[in-house]
Amino acid sequence: MAGLLERRAADPRLGGIIKLAALAVGGQGGGVLTSWIEDVARSNGYDAQATSVAGVAQRTGATVYYVEMAPKGDGTPVFSLMPAAGDVDIMIAAELMEAGRSIMRGFVTPDRTTLIASTHRALAVSEKMVPGDGIASSEEVLAAADIAAQRFIHADFDQLAIRNGSVISASLFGALAGSGALPFPKQAFEDAIRRSGKGVEGSLRAFNAGYAAASGEALPEAPAQPEAAKPRLRGPKKLVAAFEALEARIARLPEPAQELACAGLRKVVDFQDLAYGGEYLDRLERVAGLDRPPHDLTREAAKYIANAMAYDDIIRVADAKTKAGRRDRIAKEMGAKSGNLLQVTEFLHPRAEEIVSLFPARMGARWAANPDRMALLGRLFDKGKRLRSDSLTAFLQLYVLGGMKGWRRRTLRHAQEMAHLVVWLDRALALAPRDYDLAVEVIRCRRLVKGYSDTHARGLSKFDKVLDGARMVEGRPDAADWTRRLREAALKDEEGKALDGALQTIRSFV
Repeated sequence: MAGLLERRAADPRLGGIIKLAALAVGGQGGGVLTSWIEDVARSNGYDAQATSVAGVAQRTGATVYYVEMAPKGDGTPVFSLMPAAGDVDIMIAAELMEAGRSIMRGFVTPDRTTLIASTHRALAVSEKMVPGDGIASSEEVLAAADIAAQRFIHADFDQLAIRNGSVISASLFGALAGSGALPFPKQAFEDAIRRSGKGVEGSLRAFNAGYAAASGEALPEAPAQPEAAKPRLRGPKKLVAAFEALEARIARLPEPAQELACAGLRKVVDFQDLAYGGEYLDRLERVAGLDRPPHDLTREAAKYIANAMAYDDIIRVADAKTKAGRRDRIAKEMGAKSGNLLQVTEFLHPRAEEIVSLFPARMGARWAANPDRMALLGRLFDKGKRLRSDSLTAFLQLYVLGGMKGWRRRTLRHAQEMAHLVVWLDRALALAPRDYDLAVEVIRCRRLVKGYSDTHARGLSKFDKVLDGARMVEGRPDAADWTRRLREAALKDEEGKALDGALQTIRSFV
């Protein structure tokens, strides 16, 4: 029994086996990277085996790619199919949080593992669900990697690849070569890329950039990127001239607000029309007339007035689903190739409130106040509807709905949004003469209102609560700071628990 409990001596034949694991999600070329590694090993007198296990978690999960290699000998080696905790020589992570997961799973150990990781982020669903900034701390992962790995090589390998016209698999392959963790010369890695025969030139450029980042060499010059040209207006000369006249008004605004005002003007004109863009500038010029240096009030208003005027409604959603280029973008994201049949199904589930919002303002208000009529609409539309927008009939339905911009100004929803905008903006401007910082924070609170349907209702509720809290602290020297804290609390969770706690704190001393 005692003999069974003794630690078994390591098999000396395992000493020459190099064990490499990689974590990558779809579109990052993990399979290509693995094939290159396998190729370079075999072409340099090694036996090699590569396996992969696809993930099934959020973002489809990271696929675990695993390669074992050993110098050719008399017999045929028997390799493992999956990495084991504490038994990985090289760990490659194609995204920073995947590096963190590899550490948590025990694949990275300080006695042997070289960790190569890209520092860019591909956000998880849990990060995207937070109303505000839900991005997990990269610094914590970097600190853990410094401790957990024997060597930690990191850089934004995704950007290095993009700048050189390739994908991250090529720059990570270069980082692997530059790390010196494999006993093969640089030329052998480059030859493996050339033998693949696809995208060779771009892959080699990205490879060399990754190699330089890992080895400490000077980064090679990336091809010069042409400067992005200002979007060229196209259309009838009369409309183009009218838009340019609106743009000319922006030059009279305070300089810190001009860039955001340009973006805001384009947004509201795209949302509705040129006259609507003129109304946007009228509101912004009113703010600028009451502002003073450093013009924070006008700069913030340029962004949030545009957001308030370009609200999300059924018309805008339908318009977005029929925009030129959307189908091409979906095909690219799905990896569809020429000859593939792509079908797109839209799921529409408007609440009774969204249906009533399209009614004429007075009629819609009467229906919204009548529980029986709202219940009827709920029964009619509660099941939702699926539309195949790749079919002509469904596409035309969405196209007609998205083209109802001319009707929008008559709807109940537009009347409600404009009334809300007026009250919010008047409140901020009334505060500006006596508490400028608080006025700026009230303008910023508009960030809480976004989306449509349930998302819009939750945001509006939080917005009202934050402004109620701002009223409670109005007149205090720290009123702006407390309003900022309330807004940040509202963005922490969907349910608003943090905001309720912050409001309770204010009530305790007011």
